[in-house]
Amino acid sequence: MDQIQAYLEQATRSMEKAYMRTQGEFAKIRVGRALPSMLDGISVMYYGNATPIHQVASISAPDARTLLIKPWEKRFIPELEKAIFNSRLPLTPQNDGETIRINIPPFTEERRRELVKQVKAEAEKGKVLVRSVRKDIKDHLRQLQTAGVSEDAIKTAEEQVQKLTDAYITKLDELLATKEKDVMEV
Repeated sequence: MDQIQAYLEQATRSMEKAYMRTQGEFAKIRVGRALPSMLDGISVMYYGNATPIHQVASISAPDARTLLIKPWEKRFIPELEKAIFNSRLPLTPQNDGETIRINIPPFTEERRRELVKQVKAEAEKGKVLVRSVRKDIKDHLRQLQTAGVSEDAIKTAEEQVQKLTDAYITKLDELLATKEKDVMEV
């Protein structure tokens, strides 16, 4: 029974990781408002090391359409600009010698629909990960049955794994609905 409990705990941890991964991917999808988290994936060469941008500058959103980046050291402004230009984000930094401003253009309806498709694809990836965890755990449970654990105990554990799977799929659907609403909001 301890092995069954260990597998159930493993399933919970793995499904939570899948959920958190999806949440992280959603955070990277820009919703038309300026969010400091939009720059999370960008690294800057800082004293010879690739360093996340938020570790070399303060990033704020003074309004819904502007990001303001204030580096700890002014001499790294060109490095920050270069990193932003080289990122996959369609952003154009403007340097005033002290800070970098990024104006975020509003989305068109077509772009919003594309983003909804992207959000749905990320949610589906999360669901696939959750289902994959379910399959792996069920395989492990069946191996326990061949090792002598009772069929009833395995059946009960499989039902618990299914309930856990259903709960995480529901959480992902709720996350998707919230993000979809955010993206479509003008």
